Amino acid sequence: MPKIRVLILSLFIALACAPLARAAAQAGIYLVTDYPSLTLQAGATTTLPLTLHNRDEPPARVTLRVEDVPAGWKVTLLGGGKPVAAAMPATDASVPLQLRVELPAQVEARNYRVRVVAEAPGKHIELPVDVTLADELPAQLSIESKLPALRGGARTTFDYQFSVRNDSGRDLLVNLTAETPQFFEPTFTESYGTQELTSVPIKAGESKELKLSVKPPSSVQAGSYPVVVHASAEGASASTKLGLEIVGHPELRISGRDGIMSATARAGQTETVPIVVRNDGSAPAQNVELSASAPSGWKVEFEPSTVAQIEAGKEAEVQARITPSDRSLVGDYMTTVRASGGGENTSGEFRVTVQTSGLWGIVGLVIIAIAVLVLVGAVARFGRR
Repeated sequence: MPKIRVLILSLFIALACAPLARAAAQAGIYLVTDYPSLTLQAGATTTLPLTLHNRDEPPARVTLRVEDVPAGWKVTLLGGGKPVAAAMPATDASVPLQLRVELPAQVEARNYRVRVVAEAPGKHIELPVDVTLADELPAQLSIESKLPALRGGARTTFDYQFSVRNDSGRDLLVNLTAETPQFFEPTFTESYGTQELTSVPIKAGESKELKLSVKPPSSVQAGSYPVVVHASAEGASASTKLGLEIVGHPELRISGRDGIMSATARAGQTETVPIVVRNDGSAPAQNVELSASAPSGWKVEFEPSTVAQIEAGKEAEVQARITPSDRSLVGDYMTTVRASGGGENTSGEFRVTVQTSGLWGIVGLVIIAIAVLVLVGAVARFGRR
């Protein structure tokens, strides 16, 4: 029995310590890459991502260098986009690196190997990277957008700056297409040009700076819309997704009731004219204020003078109380009515026809009657002579 107990205890200890032993075996500093073997063409430039891991080790300075670089090659270790010669990963952390390889235009087509060496106190790590030189690479395209997401109103033209790179070994004629929502208008041009494009030639190993302009329909509602850019040539293709966000805004319009933009008034008398303010935008208009410009001596008041809110696609009616000057002559006059709110302004021209007032008509008839009586009396008096 004692022997069995000792055996069971030993087995238990071994099982308990196994994970610790495995963890201890995995601790250390590692230099890794997802692609340790590359195929390139003479004159090409590429960047290979590397990662320096520290697993369960105290932070330590790790010196970095590249060995076995063929003559004429330019191989650089980069960190944060700049050349580096050392790195210091924290415990259980990693540092991203890049291996930039620039090949000369003339180089023998065969297999090569360069070694990335990392050294820390008591540690020597090597990462071999194989490079195969090929006479011609298959067609390969890539797209990079500088501003992949834009925001604006329904009347905004969204301009996306992007580049298309030809990573193949020959010149390509690249076709350009864009997937947009219905009624959106996409247009391709060169980055600083105006000529519309459907395809563009790109030399081997070079990039072309381009622009995609997307014009949404005026009736578009606020929201996010997808845009996808495609580039294709000789069996190679690339695409990138862009973001387009429409921000709602009000759009005011002024008219009369039933669209009538005219009214009749009498000098010195107040006439009430219905004014319709409509919001044709995609967001509510807040605190819409009414004002007017009228001929000198006229008075224009609104009831109400401010509309608290007009929902998108809705309208509100206010009453304009127009009082022409009592000295206004008979005829047509123009009065400008304005509405402003939510950053939007609009105006409408109303024609106001001033007619003779009833009082002046009576006065006129009296004057005419007096004149007739005077004329008749004069004829009667002087006619007998």
